[in-house]
Amino acid sequence: MAMELMKMPQLGESVTEGTISKWLVKPGDHVTKYDPLAEVMTDKVNAEVPSSFTGIIKELKADENQTLAVGEVICSIEVETAKTDNENAEQVSHNEEKVDAPVIRDVQQAAEPSRKARYSPAVLKLSQEHGIDLSKVKGTGNEGRITRKDLLKLVESGNLPKADVPSAISDAAPEEIAPQDNRQTSPVTNVPTAAGDKEIPVTGIRKAIASNMLKSKHEIPHAWTMVEVDASNMVKLRDNLKSDFKQKEGYNLTYFAFFVKAVAQALTEFPELNSMWAGEKIVQKKEINISIAVATEDALFVPVIKNADEKSIKGIAREIQELASKVKSGKLKAEDMQGGTFTVNNTGSFGSVQSMGIINYPQAAILQVETIVKRPVVINDMIAVRDMVNLCLSLDHRVLDGLVCGRFLARVKEIIEKISKDNTPIY
Repeated sequence: MAMELMKMPQLGESVTEGTISKWLVKPGDHVTKYDPLAEVMTDKVNAEVPSSFTGIIKELKADENQTLAVGEVICSIEVETAKTDNENAEQVSHNEEKVDAPVIRDVQQAAEPSRKARYSPAVLKLSQEHGIDLSKVKGTGNEGRITRKDLLKLVESGNLPKADVPSAISDAAPEEIAPQDNRQTSPVTNVPTAAGDKEIPVTGIRKAIASNMLKSKHEIPHAWTMVEVDASNMVKLRDNLKSDFKQKEGYNLTYFAFFVKAVAQALTEFPELNSMWAGEKIVQKKEINISIAVATEDALFVPVIKNADEKSIKGIAREIQELASKVKSGKLKAEDMQGGTFTVNNTGSFGSVQSMGIINYPQAAILQVETIVKRPVVINDMIAVRDMVNLCLSLDHRVLDGLVCGRFLARVKEIIEKISKDNTPIY
């Protein structure tokens, strides 16, 4: 019987590592090709890793909650029967495409000794945090590649080949360093602890959130503006329809669907807000793809409603429900979070009445929809109780100015306030 190794796959274009969140097999288990082996969490998505072989699980090479670089071995499988030449060729081709390619791209010292070594973002980050001279580290990965695991072992041993941080950065190929990898997501400091304090390990998802938020705040000059909207007509229409809608469609007609539809409509009239900063140019996106924030107990995901301007309120409500369900069940895929051009965040679901969101990089704006509150307001010199909501806009001041953002918000306000049974189709 042959022994085969399963390696950490690359679960996204820029993904360099993954965390084993849960093993679905144990040593001695029999698996067939394509059976799920483990649940893996990256900074972009949760996914199941399928087996490439049929056989018996011999050894799990990683513990749960352990992070491995792409290409590192996660388990070994004793294959039951010899493969045909075609099957072997297919497997080699698959492994080269999914695993070896990023390794060759990261380190090319053996093939190209004249070129400087290239390191993955995870390795660079650790070396910069601990002042490690990477030229003095012997890697254990493919082609002598230095892995994150190699550096963690050095850190634990305390035997660190020291170097200045600028040297570690200059030795790396510039195209391999993403902007967020040149800075730490948080200061490396010794926080004093006392009896009863609880230390909570930072998960891969939490690290990704921290990195993206820090990048957004460092690179984007944020500005904020807010409007107050009378949502009474919208509330009345939705409340009148919600029971029949739920019975007919099987999911809820939420207030949030009305807001997303209004934003998508306003973006067709003010496409400047559907833009991204690109250094020497501003890219105004053709498609209107609305990112929505969906939270779990310990993480935040931002799935995307594609071509939201072409969808009805019913269609948007369905996508909100489906995407939220995927997040909570851990079935959200990488493609579900790609292509967003503008973000709408339902902060009102937590009772918030005013907030200043951090822009979802590299987008140019994010709109916070706050909670709907009954308040007394003056209408035609008379006091009336109305359903009021604040809409808070964070904007990238490199791309957008107050004038266009003010007009955009005024248009969203107008759409919401004019909602009625006669002029607002749900289907």
